[in-house]
Amino acid sequence: MDPARLRLLRELGDRGSVAAVAAAMHVSASAVSQQLAALQATMPVPLTEKHGRRLVLTEAGEALAIAAARVEEALAEARDAVDSFLQHEQRPVSVSAFHSAGLAFFGPLLAGGPVPGVDATGPVPRLLLADADVAQDRFAGLTADYDLVVAHRLPHEPAWPLDRLVVTPLLVEPLDIAMHETHPLAAQSEVRPEDLRDERWISTHEGFPLAGVLHHLGALSGRAPRIDHRINEFSVAAQVVRTGAAIAVMPRTTAAPLAVDGMILRPVAGAVLVRHVDVLARPEAMARSAVRSVLASLQRVAADAAR
Repeated sequence: MDPARLRLLRELGDRGSVAAVAAAMHVSASAVSQQLAALQATMPVPLTEKHGRRLVLTEAGEALAIAAARVEEALAEARDAVDSFLQHEQRPVSVSAFHSAGLAFFGPLLAGGPVPGVDATGPVPRLLLADADVAQDRFAGLTADYDLVVAHRLPHEPAWPLDRLVVTPLLVEPLDIAMHETHPLAAQSEVRPEDLRDERWISTHEGFPLAGVLHHLGALSGRAPRIDHRINEFSVAAQVVRTGAAIAVMPRTTAAPLAVDGMILRPVAGAVLVRHVDVLARPEAMARSAVRSVLASLQRVAADAAR
């Protein structure tokens, strides 16, 4: 079996369409279809099937795509062995993060240098950073385009697909209520859910992880929250909070740089409000020593931020 054709099958499973695979691989859709057809010709069972106008993997295709990931990992390990022997790896390490994680982690990550004891004798990897704040079910797909993806989810939401990804926990981050420093609740060290019944809220858009927190608070307080504004970017939400016009749920660690100039954070009494911040990667990305070194730096930066 041709590893390049196996990769196309795997990409079809991850990206969801021949057109998306073609765009990512910088080839034509017809070329992708031809290579998939050539792979199918070597197989005794169907690997793909039509769902409407889309081509999707069959159960056999899914199994082969998982095996293709292991092939990619083995090839990556082989390339890394040669790069380590030659003491130079030119490929940069690409990292994406949702907005508040990028705000908290990107600067220290660039400034921190290598982690002592982790590939300390090798070159410092060159970083390519990107912000990618997406709905929770799209974070896993970003690993097709980035070596490391900093993602977040609420505890009750579906876990990341461990059969396809390497998942490294960064931190379990408390979620607090952001309010203006003159807000009547600001004098309290913590707020109760029932204190929040009559508030005007800023929420993220539906489908994004923190939107579910407001629904949970509404259930605890006995009244659905009044959402006036839908803002995903916490720095923008913080500007609205500073006017005193609304309050918001914000993460304690990654939003800490925003808690200045009139905005403060208060925990919710009697409710465990947290989100999981994790790093997602494909197995073949983790086979590269440079990627492992950057991951170790991310872990250090997150630990410093939590402290």
